[in-house]
Amino acid sequence: MTDTNTVTVVRDESLIKKTKAKSIAGKIGIYAFLVIYAIIILFPFFVVILTSFKTAADASNPEFSWWPTEGFTIEGYEAALTSPLVPTPLMRAFLNTLMYVIPPTILGLMTSSLAAYAFAKLRFRASKAMYTALLATMMIPGAITISSTYTVFDTIGWVGTPLPLMIPGAFGSAACVFFMRQFFTGIPDSIIEAAKLDGVGFVGIFFTIMVPLSTPALIAQGLLGFIGGYNDYLWPLLYTNVPGMQTLQISLKQFTGMFGSRPNIVMAGTLVALVPTLIIYFFAQDFFIEGIAASGIKG
Repeated sequence: MTDTNTVTVVRDESLIKKTKAKSIAGKIGIYAFLVIYAIIILFPFFVVILTSFKTAADASNPEFSWWPTEGFTIEGYEAALTSPLVPTPLMRAFLNTLMYVIPPTILGLMTSSLAAYAFAKLRFRASKAMYTALLATMMIPGAITISSTYTVFDTIGWVGTPLPLMIPGAFGSAACVFFMRQFFTGIPDSIIEAAKLDGVGFVGIFFTIMVPLSTPALIAQGLLGFIGGYNDYLWPLLYTNVPGMQTLQISLKQFTGMFGSRPNIVMAGTLVALVPTLIIYFFAQDFFIEGIAASGIKG
């Protein structure tokens, strides 16, 4: 009997050791894959950063060098920030982008949240039909509406102005309504009923209860909206065709065309455009991750 127990214990210990070995090997394999994947993703950024600090001759050399052969220089950044050759200078284009993106992002977030609050917590006729129709608009490819939208804006005289980039976005988006409704649905109705007993109206409930409780989701949607507008290329290309009015992405495209023989300037301009989004994500990443995760769990 004792021998049998001893054999069983030995087998159990051997099985545990094999399981631990497999687990360690699996983790090593996963981490190795993640490291390789990270290197593949980050390598283009390394090339961009390195090229931006090279001289024009060094950056144009067909043979890529892993280190600036003529030393580090910021001439690419000086040219990118001060060049008068492009129709819309880079810093002017950056300010234009902020002016075109921030107001509609804030207003659109507010209107989308109000609509999401109504669909999630208010009871009214045809609410399900209206919500279904709203979600159905998400299935329509944006390319289909380009011609008709341009015709409408051209008819009312908005082409050549930033209004087509600002006014529609101020009315929110179906995706933001869907996202915020998922979050609002997870907030207990008992909190709202208690507020009603205290005499708080629907608007008061939204601003005093729903907004504070949904801050991570609101910040996440605000970030998505801002980054989407910040990186937008097609719509600014169609409507802001006046020099001095163009956005950052259009200005960068002009940089590529005018300074194609000087990659250090193009790379410097690209990094200047990238920095704001990196800063925003660095400071707001916790809110972004929390908002996305919470909406998925409470959906």
